[in-house]
Amino acid sequence: MNNNNLYQYILGIADNSLILGQRLGELTGHGPSLETDIACTNMSLDLFGQVRSYYQYAAKIAGDGRTEDDIAMLRKERNYLNVLLVEQPNTDFAYTMARQFLFDVYHFLFLQELQKSKDLTLSAIANKSIKEVSYHQRFSSDWIKRLGDGTEESQKKMQTAIDDLWRFTDELFHQTDADKSMVSEGVGVDVTKLKDTYYKKISDILEESTLKIPESKYFQKGGKQGIHTEHMGYLLTELQYMQRAYPNMEW
Repeated sequence: MNNNNLYQYILGIADNSLILGQRLGELTGHGPSLETDIACTNMSLDLFGQVRSYYQYAAKIAGDGRTEDDIAMLRKERNYLNVLLVEQPNTDFAYTMARQFLFDVYHFLFLQELQKSKDLTLSAIANKSIKEVSYHQRFSSDWIKRLGDGTEESQKKMQTAIDDLWRFTDELFHQTDADKSMVSEGVGVDVTKLKDTYYKKISDILEESTLKIPESKYFQKGGKQGIHTEHMGYLLTELQYMQRAYPNMEW
């Protein structure tokens, strides 16, 4: 097995959860209610817990002396391989929940398949993580329904958020060279096979929420190749501040 491809593959999975966890963490103390605020904080902690397992494994695979903290906190922007969806800002609560929902549905389907990986470490991480992601998916789906089928104002805001974030969903199903290599070895998940199920599930929940399914065929990509939106640099400035200001700190 090509260790570099495995390393890149792990980063592609972990970076999604790291960046989304950071975005949710920004809401601490700013949620619309105390209960929702705590729920979003807990989901952020779930995601950070998952990425620790991934980065510990990545550090072992790299074998160059770097720690999980180095890999998580000290890479440059172009070396992060997360999809563009998860780095989008918390414009308002509708955007936060729409972003969460659009990723959660994918994340759950992905982890279901990753549990079957021939790599026992990845399989074990997926088996543990899917219990948390099942809750994340239920939580965000409930908010889509609550806001979509709520007041005229809440429906308008949720529809706007779904419409704006829709262009980032197709990238979830793009394969990098590392993805293809790991799929061929029975380690990785063939995300192209998840696409139909994903959009069917998304569409069913949007219809139940009295929201329109976006018809836009324009999709944006680049995150998996390290080409990010303008939001990523600002996010990393906050994420990496402590580690760069006080070197050698540990989680």
